Amino acid sequence: MKKPISFLRKLIVPILIVVVWSLFTSGGNAPVYLPSLLSISEELASLIVTDTFIDHIAITLYRCFVGFLIAALIAVPVGMSLGFYKKVMNLFQFVIEFLRPLPSAAVIPIAILFLGIGDSMKIFVIVFGSTWPILINTLDGVLGIEKQYLKTAKVFNVSSRKTLLKVVFPSILPQIFSGFKVSIAISLILAITVEMIVGGNGLGFFILDAERSFQFTQMYAGVFTIGILGYLINIVFIKLEKWIIFWK
Repeated sequence: MKKPISFLRKLIVPILIVVVWSLFTSGGNAPVYLPSLLSISEELASLIVTDTFIDHIAITLYRCFVGFLIAALIAVPVGMSLGFYKKVMNLFQFVIEFLRPLPSAAVIPIAILFLGIGDSMKIFVIVFGSTWPILINTLDGVLGIEKQYLKTAKVFNVSSRKTLLKVVFPSILPQIFSGFKVSIAISLILAITVEMIVGGNGLGFFILDAERSFQFTQMYAGVFTIGILGYLINIVFIKLEKWIIFWK
């Protein structure tokens, strides 16, 4: 009985939002730039079967996941090395603390200068922004590992490489996945951002182009699509985390 009640509680806020939105757009005085949820849903249903809209979604997801995967491949080993080898941490600490607070949008002009306006530039910006959550979570995980684990490995003369792979990595997987979940959301946000700024294709371009063309229903349909994609991606990562870190 508790599960249905808990599920209903989660629906309270979404239902309230739907009711308020519907009341605000039901009258004849509703602003033209705020269409009803029904018209947005109908527009989304008509768009989702078109090849053009599917292409925009596919392009955005491609940039999002490629950028995320590159960031993960960089951030996990670097974060583990920084946390495990104190000398390496001391060497790179200033650079990390200097680059980490930089807004990802600030590097877009620099990326355009060096990489142009193609996919390589957009993916670079995504990698830059989505690397830090994984790197910091991995680093904190290594620094917070039980010292007894490391001492035991040292007593048995386990090499540093095997200690990292067999002791450190499994111990910090929960922290790594926490970084993954934050990073994938940032990857999607940055994919949309660079598409809006540079244009050409993708959901970000579609939304901005619809707004400039006064196609407000299409614009909201694109925004809702991003929300749906973000929600589904988060669910996938939660399931993946439970499957991989089954002991958590």
